[in-house]
Amino acid sequence: MNAVSKVPAPGRMFLSGNEAVARAVWDSGVRVAAAYPGTPASEMLENLGRYPDIYAEWSVNEKVSLEVVIGASMAGSRAFSAMKHVGMNVASDALMTLTLTGAKGGMVIAIADDVGFSSSQNEQDSRYWGRFGHLPILEPADSQEAYDMTRFGYALSEEYQVPVILRMTTRICHVKAMVTVGEREEHPSTGFEKDPARWVMVPGHAKTRLPMQFARENALRALAEKSDLNRVEGGSDRRLGFVASGPATMHVREAFPNAPVLKLGLSCPAPMEKIRAFAAQVDRLLVVEETEPLLETEIKAAGIAAHGKDVLPRSGELSPKVLRPAVAKLLGEPIAPSAEAPQRPALEVFPRPPTMCVACPHLGIYYTLHQMRNVTVSGDIGCYTLGAGHPWNALDSTIAMGASMGIALGLDKGRSEGDANKKIVAVIGDSTFLHNGMTGLLEITYHKGNVTVLLLDNRTTGMTGGQNTAANGRDLLGNPAPRVDFPKLVEALGVKPERIRVVDPYELPTLFKALREETKIEEPSVIITNRPCVLIDEYEKRQPLKVDEEKCNGCGNCVDVGCPAILVTRRAKEIKPSGKEVDLSFVRIETVACTGCNLCVQTCGQDAIVPAN
Repeated sequence: MNAVSKVPAPGRMFLSGNEAVARAVWDSGVRVAAAYPGTPASEMLENLGRYPDIYAEWSVNEKVSLEVVIGASMAGSRAFSAMKHVGMNVASDALMTLTLTGAKGGMVIAIADDVGFSSSQNEQDSRYWGRFGHLPILEPADSQEAYDMTRFGYALSEEYQVPVILRMTTRICHVKAMVTVGEREEHPSTGFEKDPARWVMVPGHAKTRLPMQFARENALRALAEKSDLNRVEGGSDRRLGFVASGPATMHVREAFPNAPVLKLGLSCPAPMEKIRAFAAQVDRLLVVEETEPLLETEIKAAGIAAHGKDVLPRSGELSPKVLRPAVAKLLGEPIAPSAEAPQRPALEVFPRPPTMCVACPHLGIYYTLHQMRNVTVSGDIGCYTLGAGHPWNALDSTIAMGASMGIALGLDKGRSEGDANKKIVAVIGDSTFLHNGMTGLLEITYHKGNVTVLLLDNRTTGMTGGQNTAANGRDLLGNPAPRVDFPKLVEALGVKPERIRVVDPYELPTLFKALREETKIEEPSVIITNRPCVLIDEYEKRQPLKVDEEKCNGCGNCVDVGCPAILVTRRAKEIKPSGKEVDLSFVRIETVACTGCNLCVQTCGQDAIVPAN
């Protein structure tokens, strides 16, 4: 169990939505919390880890985190699970049976949608899980509501014996506001009671639970009709009424302070009769929802006239600068210049594409892959996804967490005659491999795939903030924990010992040799890199470097490594004796940022990169 020196007293606090949820979970007497890190949801568990009297863990993936929480609820304890929107894709197998068993101890599942693609490969709408799983959905519009609705969620869960989904979005997760918090209410575990007809979901038992599920949904629908969480707010301009939930409500209020708004806090099941009554009070109804026309479709199916995605965009946040022109067009009014964006010349902003950190151990991997020819590289989700960008351009696919393995096998088995001699490489990180990649490697070995796997062990979940994993031997709180032995693990999954190599990704010749040799052998092989992320405590900084301008000939080889500490100071052209014009890039190294990894040194034929002092 974790402990902190002091829990902030009840009162007013400046909290993000994630912090508010964490405090509400603790105040609700939750005993068990589990999650897998994923932006924008990560900080919920990170903050919970600082509270006493609660067991909190980073699970190896979202499905396992939900299963841990289900078990805790079965034991009669209040429990909490958090994940980003794509994480529920992984956890959904457990969720869709949980809807039949229901909850015993109160259970809240926070799902954070990445509206606007801040850090995700898609923009799916998690409100669908409420309809799909016959579960209630709460949608906070700010940090205070994130706190209040989380606490309400536990009462709701226990009253109706149902897991409750708390739908967050990036804006709610990360924007801070003043929040009034209360005190922790203890809820001791009531204990597990054997009940095979409820907890053993074989077909015979499952079908007997269906009437309960439907009756529960009807009761929740009746609750939504009378709940104060679904209420009409706003002014007297009845030309257009809005139905909105979550942060979209705040955008509507800002853009149209005089318009009436039916704000849905308990948005599933939808309070259709309340919506019908509201629609009768306004000239037109506009459904403002991020991102899918889910509620709009239900409202129209109920015979209520409404506008929605015929006026508003299907993706992205529905901010005032999006809403104002759309509504003006709907009402036939002139589109006025935005008050917060007056007419002025557009500013030329220098593009800043995402890149890896200075001395990132992945830099050498992609520099090497870029040098190789006749290779198809299947990528995965993590920091190393950035290898698809400039200057490496070293990834040919990225689909989902853990997918690099199965896709690599498919590329191998489905290759055309023209690709008969092409090498197939799969790239995956340590946390992603444990999350959802192990089964893919087993698939490769079981079916004798001609695939070389690059397992990039940087001992952390780097993309989401450096959280601990089973790969680095520390738990959520940094306490010692068993550390996965990757060579033994991949051998257990069927890779021959002689086809397993552990290499230092800072040693480019060794790395290149290993890749060249393993891709020539027509059987599964795994190359494991062993340098920690530069942002964690395990990383050991070396003597920083600089460029000797007298020796530099402007070849630009060091720039191709992609290290942000290497800067092009000027460009020039040189005419070779053959008459060919060559671009030269003269560089310098930001010594303050440099960690002395020596990657760039190994690319410099002029020995122009030297110790800074």
